[in-house]
Parts: sequence; structure tokens; C-alpha cells
Amino acid sequence: MREQYDKIQRFIDACDELLNGKYMDADRRIADILKAIAASRALTDLFSAVTDKFDYPAAKRAYLKFPAGRGAAHGAAYLPSDRGELIAFVFCLLVEFDGGKLSFNEFLLRYFYEDGSYTASFALFVQRMIRPFRDIVSECFPELHRTLSQRGYYKVEELLGELAERFTVERANVAARVSGEDGAAGELMLGELTAAAGRGDVTELKALLCGYRYFLRALGLESEESRHIFELAAKL
Repeated sequence: MREQYDKIQRFIDACDELLNGKYMDADRRIADILKAIAASRALTDLFSAVTDKFDYPAAKRAYLKFPAGRGAAHGAAYLPSDRGELIAFVFCLLVEFDGGKLSFNEFLLRYFYEDGSYTASFALFVQRMIRPFRDIVSECFPELHRTLSQRGYYKVEELLGELAERFTVERANVAARVSGEDGAAGELMLGELTAAAGRGDVTELKALLCGYRYFLRALGLESEESRHIFELAAKL
């Protein structure tokens, strides 16, 4: 039982390393997740069950949306509402990334485009796809999930995920209100904040927010959205 627990924990740790890691290490981290699955009988049984009769080509057509027409450059990625289909879909994507059948770089810029930056696009990808994938798999093993919940693991991760989403909204708000050097400064700070949230670097995130608070006050840009950001950060 302990060995099984350790192997599932290795999978969770591999997901965390991708969630909190850097874009440049993504290929290796994805491979580590798949190796952790292959090393665990419990996990291979789970993924065999959810992928049995799962229509992956149809799922890609349904959940990877790309606008038709000339000039269309960016699409959007969605997740199935069914939990079993969600983990099957993300698992199949990871297998294609690892095998080179689907270019991870092209996927990021096509479906998670964020100002042409691989780093920012990667941060969105891990928050929106890897986080729910990891959480649902862990919930399939109640003893492990209970242990992680008891140590406050998900509370911190959920706060970081919500902050990452709010930073994206805040970037649009700031861009609409200021331009030039001030606009570039705001864009830079919010880009770094998004990346810090994606890496799970709470210390850096809080340090950046100190500077961002002064930036907002100096330009009179404080808003309801920024107030929510600081309230969430205070809970970390």
C-alpha cells in the first residue's frame, strides 16, 4: 500500500513540477508525468479505464476551437465537463506532445496565446489544463487527496490559479487605460506576476505586488479588480 501511495505521489509531484516550473523545462516535465503514470499500476488502470472507448479525435474537434476565415491566428482550448473525459483528454494531449505528434510550442501560441510570449502562454496552459487534471486524478485516490487537503495544499494552489486568471483581466484593464511607457511598465509587471503565479512562487509574487500597488496609486489606476487581487494575495 505504501509503495502504491508513493507512486501516485510521484505523479502528483511531477504535475506540480510542470505547474511550478519554467516553460523551457516543459518537455522534460511532461515526460516525467507520463513516466510516473507508467510506473504505477493504479494509475495505468485508471487511465486505461478512462481512455477505453474515448474518442480523442472527436474530442479535439469539440474542445480545440480555431476560428475560421482569413487572418484567424488564435483559437481557444476548452475541457470536457465530464471528469473522466477531462483527464482522458489531457492525458492524450500529453502523449501527443511527448511523442512529437503535436507541437507543444504551436499548441501554446494557437490555443493559449498571450501576447506572443511562450512563458505567459505556458502559464495559462498549466493553470487551465494541468491543474484540474492533477486535482481530479488525485481525487480518484481519496486517502492521498485527503492528506493533501489537510495540509492546505489545494487552498494555496486554488488561490494562485484565481490570481493568474485575475492578472489576465487586469492586463486588459490597464492596457485600456494607459499607454506609452506607463502602459509598458504595467504590462511588464503583470506579465511577471502571471508567471510567478504559474510557478507557484509566492515570495516573488508578493514582492512584485508591492511594486504594483505603488504603480497603481501613482497613476490613479486602482479599481475593484485590483482590490480583489490584493485581497486574494493577502490569503497566501
